[in-house]
Amino acid sequence: MSRVLLGAVASVAAAAAGTLAPVAPGAYAAEAVSRPTPPMPTPAVGPGDRLTVTVRQAGGGADGTFELRCHPEGGTHPDVREACGRLDRRTTWGTDPFAPVRSGTVCTMQYGGPATAHVTGTWAGRRVDARFDRGDGCEIARWDSLVPVLPNLRA
Repeated sequence: MSRVLLGAVASVAAAAAGTLAPVAPGAYAAEAVSRPTPPMPTPAVGPGDRLTVTVRQAGGGADGTFELRCHPEGGTHPDVREACGRLDRRTTWGTDPFAPVRSGTVCTMQYGGPATAHVTGTWAGRRVDARFDRGDGCEIARWDSLVPVLPNLRA
């Protein structure tokens, strides 16, 4: 009993001296979340950023095969500057601007037309081989996220 009493007296004395402050368990979690994390570096986009974009059944003169070079800009793409800028903005650490829709994603049942695109080449040091269509809401959103790399088909 004397040990318990001695421990209680020591705890009260430490709290009074300011060396022991009660902290709710939830505060630990809040403390860990509130700490700033260092920013993740953006992957270097270097020379050799070169893509071939092939568009089919888009209509309105958008069909064809175009070369897109960035850093430095060039190629036969109809809007090189904007397309390179769009890819630069969509290229962040840990993401792939050409990634397919994740398996199991629930998508709206809508049809965006017969257009297809195939993008191959190298971007940000990685090989690219991506196919696009407009067969459901997820694929339409994926396509639209890369306009003007891919033609704007929004009605």
